Amino acid sequence: MSDQTRVFLVDDHALFRAGVQSELGGRVTIVGDAGDVDTAIQGIRRTRPDVVLLDVHMPGGGGRAVLEAIRAEQPDVTFLALSVSDAAEDVIAVIRAGARGYVTKTIAPDDLVQAIVRVHQGDAVFGPRLAGFVLDAFAGDLPADMRTEDAELDQLTTREKEVLRHIARGYTYREVAGRLHISVKTVETHVSSVLRKLQLSNRHELTVWAAGRDLL
Repeated sequence: MSDQTRVFLVDDHALFRAGVQSELGGRVTIVGDAGDVDTAIQGIRRTRPDVVLLDVHMPGGGGRAVLEAIRAEQPDVTFLALSVSDAAEDVIAVIRAGARGYVTKTIAPDDLVQAIVRVHQGDAVFGPRLAGFVLDAFAGDLPADMRTEDAELDQLTTREKEVLRHIARGYTYREVAGRLHISVKTVETHVSSVLRKLQLSNRHELTVWAAGRDLL
C-alpha cells in the first residue's frame, strides 16, 4: 500500500465524497476528506497528501481558496480539480491558481485513477475541450468556443461576450456580477447593449441565439 498515491478529497457533497472513496478504494490511498474550505486546509496540512482532488465551487471561497492557502507552504502537494462545471472561466481560474489538471465529474473511475497518478507524476491532465480553454487562455486569447468568424458576434466587445455567455447559461444578473467582479448595473448595461447589437428582444432569444453558435 505504501507505493499508492495518497489522495485527499475535497467536495461539499458528502454523498459524492463517499461514492468517490468507494470507487477509488484499493487503487489509491484516501488519507482524508473534507466538505468545506477551512476543514480541507486543516486536513491537507495534517495529512500532507500527494494529490488533492478538489471541487471548484464550495462555500467559503471554493477550491481556489484551498489552493492559495496550501501551495506556498506545501509545494509538493498536487491539485487535480474535479468539478461538475466545464465552463472555461472555471477551468482557467483554477489552473491559474495552481491546479495541475481539471476533469469533470462525468469521468469514469478508471480514468480518474489514471488522472490522479499522472498529475502526481508531473503530467498536466485535461479533457480535450478543457485543454483547449487552457491553451487559449495562456496564449492570451479568448476561450475556443468564443472565437468565431461570425460577423454578428464580432460586433461585441470581449466583456459583452463574457456577459452574453453567462446570461445564456442561466445565471442571474447578480450571479454574473459576482463571477465577473462587476456591478449588477454594469451587467444590465452590457445585456442591453448585446440585445441592441444583435437585434434581439429578450433573454430567451439571446439564449437561443447563443445556443445556435455553441456558446453555452
